[in-house]
Parts: sequence; structure tokens; C-alpha cells
Amino acid sequence: MERTTRKKLPVGGDSWVTVDVYGDPGAPGLVIVPGAMSDAHAWRHVASAITAWPSVAVVNRRGRVPSGPLTGTYSLRTEVDDLGTVLDAFPGTPALFGWSYGGLIALLAADARPLRQVMAYEPVMPPFGSHALPELKAAEESGDRDATVEIVSRKVAGLDAAHVEAMRADPRGWSALRDLGRPAYAELVALNAAVLPQGVALARRAGHVDLVIGEHSQGTAPYGTSFDTVRHHTPRHATIHTLPGQSHMAHLQAPGQLASLLDTLARETP
Repeated sequence: MERTTRKKLPVGGDSWVTVDVYGDPGAPGLVIVPGAMSDAHAWRHVASAITAWPSVAVVNRRGRVPSGPLTGTYSLRTEVDDLGTVLDAFPGTPALFGWSYGGLIALLAADARPLRQVMAYEPVMPPFGSHALPELKAAEESGDRDATVEIVSRKVAGLDAAHVEAMRADPRGWSALRDLGRPAYAELVALNAAVLPQGVALARRAGHVDLVIGEHSQGTAPYGTSFDTVRHHTPRHATIHTLPGQSHMAHLQAPGQLASLLDTLARETP
């Protein structure tokens, strides 16, 4: 389906978020929450390939253009409250999907309000990437966006030097990553500063929970091990799904395959 409209929603702290809507803007559908180093634009191929819902609304979280700034009071709770504003603007939303940091935000939203279905692809939770915070802080203070992208890629995501150099060789793609890296330090600080209740404390008010992991992420740090931790904090009825042949960046490397899986999950939901 094609993108049909973009909504701008005011949120707390004199900021705002934009939401790109694909399909019928008047019909409740799927809401997608991207994670760090990502934005609504990066999810356009997944959103346009989804067919199981009449509409797909992709949140452009604060801190990335054309949404507003993080603001000085930014925290993980800020993200959950922002998502609540989005859900209020799309009443009757039957399903919520989040990726990575966005996956944790979606799961927490489904703990704060009743939702029919919440899905999360390799969600992360604290502690995550905290070892990289000193270097990211130095890059933030010096305004070195190249260093920010490299630190996130190497120290947080675990990519090797060759992979990062291949990314740097694409000037357009690297420039986009520099822009997406602006909120990276603040987001990682907020993630690791969050205090979550012990035990089963995520998505307790969701009718059904689907957790998705890429085949190549299973059992490996950082995303596979964080996924295992998240799994122990979700209700026992949560269903685990594996996306064959993929890792953390499935939305970029195989958007059609990921969209097909999401369609299948929608059809499986009563």
C-alpha cells in the first residue's frame, strides 16, 4: 500500500512526533515503532508491503526529522507516553509492533494499557550497550557524528570493521546514519537508566504477545542475549517466532520477508 498521509502530534516538553500512514487513514490497523538509529523512512518498504491490516502507521519518534527534539526531560517513560499519544490519535488500533528499542517501548505500552496484540522484533532492555556510554558521551560532547555512528555500529551492535567501512563507503547512507545518530547517546542513557520491575512486567495487558528474532541473532550478543532476557519478562503465553536467514536489520535487508511474517501473525490472531 502507498503512504497516504502524515500526522503531526504534539507531545510533552514542547516537542512533537510525526506518523506516516499507509493505506486507509480512517481504518484502525498496525502501528510500527522503530528503534534507535532508525526512523519512519527506514520502515517504508515494510509498511508498504504489509497487507493484513487496512492501514499501517509508522511512528517517527522524537529526536529524528521531521519530529521534534528529545528535550531535557527525555527518558524511556517519555517514549511510552509519546506512544500513548499516538495510540490515542489512532483509536481502536488492533496491533502494535516495535523493533529493537522500539520493541521495548511497545511492550511497555502494552503494560500501561490494554492492547489486542503486541509484537516485538529483537527488543532490548537494560542493561544494554552501557559499556559504550563513555565513548558515546565524548563523541556527543565534541559533536563528532562519524564517531557516534562508528561507536554504535562497533561497540553496541557488534559489527566488524569491514562492515562499518562498507557502510562508510556509501556517502548517502553514511550521511543518513550521521543524522539518525544524533539522539543515540541520550537514548542509550535513557535505556540504561530505566528501572523495570522484576519478574513478568512487560505487556501484561496485551491479549497476545509475539516475540520475533532473526535466525542469525539467536544465542548471540548483543541482540540475541537481550532477546532472551526480554522473553523472561513477558507473559508465559507469549509466542516466539524465528525469521529464517535474518539478523537484527531485517527491515532493511529483507523488508518483504518481514512484512510477510507480520501478515501471518495477524492472520493467526483470533
